[in-house]
Amino acid sequence: MLDVLGEFRRTHYCGELSLEDVGKRVCIAGWVDSTRDHGGVVFTDVRDRTGKVQVVFAPSISQELAGKAKRLRHEYVVAVSGTVRKRPCGTENPKLKTGEIEIYADELRILNTSLPLPFSIDDSKPGEEARLKYRFLDLRRRQMMENLLFRHKLCQIVRNVLNSEGFVEVETPFLTKSTPEGARDFLVPSRMHPGKFYALPQSPQLFKQILMVAGFDRYYQIARCFRDEDLRADRQPEFTQIDFEMSFVREQDVMEVAERILRRLYKELLGVEIGEIPVMTYAQAMDRFGTDKPDIRFALELRDITDIASTCNFKVFRKAVEQGGIVKALNLPGGARLSRREIDQLTGFVANYGAKGLAWIKLTDSGLQSPIVKFFSEGEIEKILSRLSARTGDILFFVADEKDVVNTALANLRVHLARQTGILNTEKVKAVWIVDFPLFEWNEEEGRWETLHHPFTSPKEEDIEKLTTDPGSVRARAYDMVLNGVEIGGGSIRIHRHDIQEKVFDVIRISPQEAQEKFGFLLLALRYGAPPHGGMAFGLDRLCAIMRGETSIREVIAFPKTQKGQCLLTGAPDTVECAQLEELGISVEQTEN
Repeated sequence: MLDVLGEFRRTHYCGELSLEDVGKRVCIAGWVDSTRDHGGVVFTDVRDRTGKVQVVFAPSISQELAGKAKRLRHEYVVAVSGTVRKRPCGTENPKLKTGEIEIYADELRILNTSLPLPFSIDDSKPGEEARLKYRFLDLRRRQMMENLLFRHKLCQIVRNVLNSEGFVEVETPFLTKSTPEGARDFLVPSRMHPGKFYALPQSPQLFKQILMVAGFDRYYQIARCFRDEDLRADRQPEFTQIDFEMSFVREQDVMEVAERILRRLYKELLGVEIGEIPVMTYAQAMDRFGTDKPDIRFALELRDITDIASTCNFKVFRKAVEQGGIVKALNLPGGARLSRREIDQLTGFVANYGAKGLAWIKLTDSGLQSPIVKFFSEGEIEKILSRLSARTGDILFFVADEKDVVNTALANLRVHLARQTGILNTEKVKAVWIVDFPLFEWNEEEGRWETLHHPFTSPKEEDIEKLTTDPGSVRARAYDMVLNGVEIGGGSIRIHRHDIQEKVFDVIRISPQEAQEKFGFLLLALRYGAPPHGGMAFGLDRLCAIMRGETSIREVIAFPKTQKGQCLLTGAPDTVECAQLEELGISVEQTEN
């Protein structure tokens, strides 16, 4: 027979009790974490979200109570009253916050039982499938509990910072219009308007711009966003942004707000001071690191040797250059000790990124070792060694191919080598701003320009005239914040003039008719006194995961989807009743799969 809560009222959380509470009669409630019977005296650890505390059920206090305590099992729900005592000398548990005290119980209510557990609620990590299916148990694990409590504190700090700076929190709709913003929309059929659909927002982008037109001046929202795209460890179909927008600002104004948010988060949550955040152009990042998300916690910068390779006798390099490609290299200090087997493994590594090979030169005490050295003149070798600041004991790695392949392969090799050799200090925290992105990129398959970020990003003022003459050279007033090699946020100064917005649409081949159909409400708003404005969004899930040292954002989301977009807890997505589909005027076509 189970007990009822009745008039029982909790006075303290388990993990908050301390020596200051000795002598007090307290009431706690939670789950049985463990239980031990020592000669009739039952010791039980009771756990809630703050931690756990040891409860003693002694026959000397109540024989009946001690007998009842023997029925307790893992994850039973209990309410306990008793007196806090100091633990006997030598029995303290330094691993617990409450390890110096215990509760001598005089009342026990067993409020619910539990089935045998599919996995243990301890510090170990069960298989992910089991964790997501039994998420209600997984979230009881200390690591997950702390992750979500950390996320809660992070959100509170963000709100405090933005509230103190005059931002207004405004919610924007979930049910909106489908607009092309770069990813697939999740569509929601309308029962009241058969054949028509809402779309879940990929971001609050258009609504926050309209709030600026409306005169709110400073907006923010911890916003839910939805994108129907392929998933991975740092991507979910539904995710959360720290979203803010400001009027009458330039890039620096927005970036300074973002820096203040980041500094406060690291200072208050981790006690870490974020140093000066450098600014790097997109062109510099691609040239030096091969990526617009560079990890600047370590050196290992790339060096372009295309000019030298273009005249050498090494056919692989010459051919790559003749076909419009490039040749880049990086220097791994002390890497000459790598074995041929280890080098072959690195060759396989870069092949994952499209590279057809990985050339190398070792600088040893006995001279240069490499199968390619013979194809270079003494002068060419000297130029390469000088450009890479090479010394005895180093190894140089080279990739020759199309520009994107070279940059991608060496950017990933750079990080791989830094982790493998211990050059990367994972305790470091380094952020960098990336600015001056191209406004457009060429889509080879479709034979047209498309925007690198989104079509509402303003071009540099000095580049506006190039929109009609040389779109490829137009730079965006965009800025991304990269933290430890991960993009955690990005934004831009937006287009506030309808004539410039129409020119951008024209470049990316959105006709006036299509622009009116998709974005007519925005274009209309821009004609009614839209102020210059800009903003940014942090990826809250990604930022939280980095700060917690997690490799997957699923570890900081209460109810995430799997890599296949499924919720193992609820079984979503799932079929629905035919009657529901009929109401919506929808029929489902069965396909062989």
